[in-house]
Amino acid sequence: MKNVLTRLRENIGQYRFEIRHLTVLFIILIVFQTIVSFVHKFSLQKILVNTQEWYQQDSAERMANLTSTSLELLLESRSKNEPLKENERNKIIQDLNIILSQQYLHQNVQEICLLVVIDSSIVAIDDGHVLYQYIFDEARSLAPSSWNHDEAIRMYASMLEEFRAKEQIVTVVSDRQTFHTFVPFVPRGEFSGAMYMRNTPDFSVITREMISTYDETSVTYSALIFFGLLAMFYISTYTLRERNKAQQLLFEEQKKHLAEQINIENELLFTKRIYHTHHKAEKVMGFIKEDLRALTTENIDAIKVRINKYANFIARVIYDMKWYDPPVQTIRSQIFRTDLNSVLSFLVEHVFQRISSTAGTVRFTLELDPSMPIVNINEYVVWEVFEPIIQNCIDHAGEESVTVTIRTEYHAETGECYVRILDNGKGIEPWLLETNEEGMKPIFLEHTSTKRRGTEHHSGYGCYIAYEITRQRLGWDLDAENLPGGGCMFTFNIPTMVL
Repeated sequence: MKNVLTRLRENIGQYRFEIRHLTVLFIILIVFQTIVSFVHKFSLQKILVNTQEWYQQDSAERMANLTSTSLELLLESRSKNEPLKENERNKIIQDLNIILSQQYLHQNVQEICLLVVIDSSIVAIDDGHVLYQYIFDEARSLAPSSWNHDEAIRMYASMLEEFRAKEQIVTVVSDRQTFHTFVPFVPRGEFSGAMYMRNTPDFSVITREMISTYDETSVTYSALIFFGLLAMFYISTYTLRERNKAQQLLFEEQKKHLAEQINIENELLFTKRIYHTHHKAEKVMGFIKEDLRALTTENIDAIKVRINKYANFIARVIYDMKWYDPPVQTIRSQIFRTDLNSVLSFLVEHVFQRISSTAGTVRFTLELDPSMPIVNINEYVVWEVFEPIIQNCIDHAGEESVTVTIRTEYHAETGECYVRILDNGKGIEPWLLETNEEGMKPIFLEHTSTKRRGTEHHSGYGCYIAYEITRQRLGWDLDAENLPGGGCMFTFNIPTMVL
């Protein structure tokens, strides 16, 4: 049981309830309570109305049956052929009038009469004297009634045959409130007609009182629930506001900490990038010193051109030390007119072939397309991109000899340029060429190196820096792949839009 409660608490805890959720829940509860109250009130009212209708009919039938029974008992107490004195006769007539008129004391009784058939005609009797003549004197010509009983006569005529056959109480309801009750009149066991009573019982006062009482109870109950929910809503919203305020403060603190962390990481990356290019600048400074020592009047022009390029590269390195993210116009602009073939030739002839470690073990092959167009990219930024990739191809070979092929291609039909740097070394480990979920290959990630362990303490930045500069600053694309016959190839794709 404890484990079930713990899991339930954990499942609920993963959901965050905000003020808007509590507001919706609060409104739904109020709406549901209101609907339940109305449905309950409607059901109660329906039950009361049905009960009222049943009781009204039962009350009307009981009253009519009692009146009919009273007349039958009174008439059965005297025999037809028994001679009566005048005072006895008047006493019977008086009793008959009392029975017929007594019911009018009930405010709900509106009409009462005895319906009999005389010579195939239905006659309504509502007077004790006329009834005495009909019963005891067997008169066939009776005085007309002072009341209009045409509706009762019409209704009785429509049901006479069935009523005579069944001799059961029949009640006809009109307007849902008026009950026309017909009770068989059977004095001395002989069917003589029907006792008719029109009754309109009214119990709406009781119904209204019950509905009013229910409304009061429902309103009180709903008010208690409403104020209880309101109190819960206020407490919950206050708690949530405090929680949100604490979360906001925590978010601001985390945001500040994250910004500081990003700045620190950027500074570390900037420092690593400077360190990576620092030894290249040292190497170029060594070339400058060698050229100055070898300076003669015959080679002064050639050396001057080389030293100028070396100095510009070092100036670019120093400039990069000032900016983590240099302005775009210092990288791409119409003022730059760079020949990629010339840059690649200079790198091979005056940088890599001057390094003593590559002498005898590395051979360069240049396959340069003379139709390669001029690009509007800073020449020394291009140098920063090509140099680490060529160096990476050299480092693949280790102590074995390797041939590095540099090829440029221009496709006039598409306007695209390609710079391919190939080697016939060992190639790149396959896991470094598997594309991750972000669409990048691990070889271009930071701290990823294809060099053997122990040969370099600060490796893993060359391909990363070249990739970042190529994609983010130059607008080019850089890809790496292994060749079927051995070795690898790096491909720079230069779209038309950046030429």
